[in-house]
Amino acid sequence: QGQLVESGGGLVQAGGSLRLSCAASRSIYTFDAMGWFRQAPGKQRELVASIISGGTTNYADSMKGRFTISRDTAKNAVYLQMNSLKPEDTAVYYCAGERAGLWVYWGQGTQVTVSS
Repeated sequence: QGQLVESGGGLVQAGGSLRLSCAASRSIYTFDAMGWFRQAPGKQRELVASIISGGTTNYADSMKGRFTISRDTAKNAVYLQMNSLKPEDTAVYYCAGERAGLWVYWGQGTQVTVSS
């Protein structure tokens, strides 16, 4: 079923960059949208960026201009390029797939830690 596996997290200094990858076990076109969420300790999970099946992207305001979501349909993969990272970007980042308006498929998450 819609297995999603994230990779690419790690420790980076403030101002640095990371690229997260999400590999899907089936065609990403089977999802209405793919997205990246994050959850910091003691905070609610929040949407970082999403890309719908038609290719339109959407970003949380605090990520605009710093993060870029993209996809490779041939590889069934979605990526999140994160630049100018800040300590407040530290969180577990999750890949997710949406069907019928619900984010129902989730990866296990990958830790991103930004040191000051």
